[in-house]
Amino acid sequence: MEDVAVAKSWRDELASLVEDSGMRFAGDTIEISTPAFEDKRSMYESPATEEVVAEPESFKDQIEGFVKACGDMLLELLRGCRDVVQQSLLTEESYIVQKTKGPLAEASRRLSVLNEFLPEDRDPVHAWPVIFFVFILALSAFSVTSKPSGKLVKEVYIHPPSATRILLPDGRNMAYHEIGVPPDRARYSVIAPHGFLSSRLGGIHGVKVSLLEEFDIRLITYDLPGFGESDPHPERKLNSSALDMQYLADALGVNSKFWVLGYSGGAIHAWAALKFIPDRIAGVAMFAPFVNPYESSMTKEEMTGTWNKWARKRKLTYYLARRFPNLLDYFYRRTFLSGKHGQIDKYMFLSLGQKDKVLISEPAFEEFWHRDVEESIRQGSTKPFIEEAALQVSNWGFSLVDLQVQEKCSGKGILSWLKFGYGQVKCELTGFLGPVHIWQGLDDQVVPHQMTDYVARILPRVVVHKLPDEGHYSYFFLCDECHRQMFLTIFGSPQGPLEDNNEAPTEDGGEQETTNLNLAAE
Repeated sequence: MEDVAVAKSWRDELASLVEDSGMRFAGDTIEISTPAFEDKRSMYESPATEEVVAEPESFKDQIEGFVKACGDMLLELLRGCRDVVQQSLLTEESYIVQKTKGPLAEASRRLSVLNEFLPEDRDPVHAWPVIFFVFILALSAFSVTSKPSGKLVKEVYIHPPSATRILLPDGRNMAYHEIGVPPDRARYSVIAPHGFLSSRLGGIHGVKVSLLEEFDIRLITYDLPGFGESDPHPERKLNSSALDMQYLADALGVNSKFWVLGYSGGAIHAWAALKFIPDRIAGVAMFAPFVNPYESSMTKEEMTGTWNKWARKRKLTYYLARRFPNLLDYFYRRTFLSGKHGQIDKYMFLSLGQKDKVLISEPAFEEFWHRDVEESIRQGSTKPFIEEAALQVSNWGFSLVDLQVQEKCSGKGILSWLKFGYGQVKCELTGFLGPVHIWQGLDDQVVPHQMTDYVARILPRVVVHKLPDEGHYSYFFLCDECHRQMFLTIFGSPQGPLEDNNEAPTEDGGEQETTNLNLAAE
């Protein structure tokens, strides 16, 4: 009876837990037949006849899942690499730890003195990284705010057209500019082709009109094809440049011989005039004349001395001009054709001497430079500049050696030798017979003096005036006394204006070198 009573009490307790009064006990079997229990069970059991239909996964979800999976894989890979580094390289036995443990411990010991400046409740391990981060942030902000503003970047302004132009035989228009005495009073006519990134406004930079009038000089400058207001030339070469100079002289009534003045890169056009139109040239004056740095007749010392003076970017521009000139478009678009003015050394990738650095910082030079550049780039095309750069370093069609004064006799072989014995052979001097003057600054980093040394070696008749401590710009730009000395050297003392129009202008510039050579040949 006790067992039955105990069993019933256990079953009664179970029935009370499920709160089912409809349970029936048959022996040890429990039968649940109440609706309440069936309802509770139906909550956890799905009908056998019901099917679960999954929604199709979109392409976006697939991409997101793929990216997430890749991210998880990459994260696990990084964790694996970190574990490998920690277990193999950062252990006590690793080579790196053994080599750096001592120096790091010593550095930590010395820097531990700085911990005294921290508050007592601050942990150095946490405090110093925060201090270092704040220091870097403050330094960055200071560098931005304290950066010298300097001068405001000046925008390029294209002035209205103002040049006088002539029509060339091939239909092109050439823009020119002339100052000095009028044609009927000029003793000397000087034509000055400009250099790279210049224009007809260059000429003799900063020369005073009163000085030109004192020496009775008519100075004519012009825009090279594609520069300033001159039309581009479809196939520009140095021989065409010389012919343009001759056409200009004829159109402006320069009937006698004229002088050519070549400065820096403009000297290549003066060399061309000596080669292709020597009969029209009375003489040549050059300042730091550019010579093809790839000229094969240069010695190793002359070539090395020239290239060593140039910055790497300038060397690169010469290489591209010779091999891949069209790639220069990128450099020119980012510098002088960017629409903003900049320093001449930055735009031209130049290294400058001490006097040149002082000169280019002067407001007068900057004003002149900006105006000349604005006129030079007014057409907005890189083509003329690429052509000019390529002309400087490409095959000129002649060598400076060809300008040497040599004695040439008619006839060849034994017959000419026999005639020479009887005095019947006629000989004449070839090459340019007129005076050539070169002024060269010995501190010139743009056109190094090694180029002039090369010219003096192969053309011994050239008169070289070496200028100690002078640079590329310091003697030629805005220097009244320098200009006067130049005119005194090539023209002699002022003779006054031509009073009689029938008086022939002087062509030899006060020098008798050509006459002496002819007398010596006779």
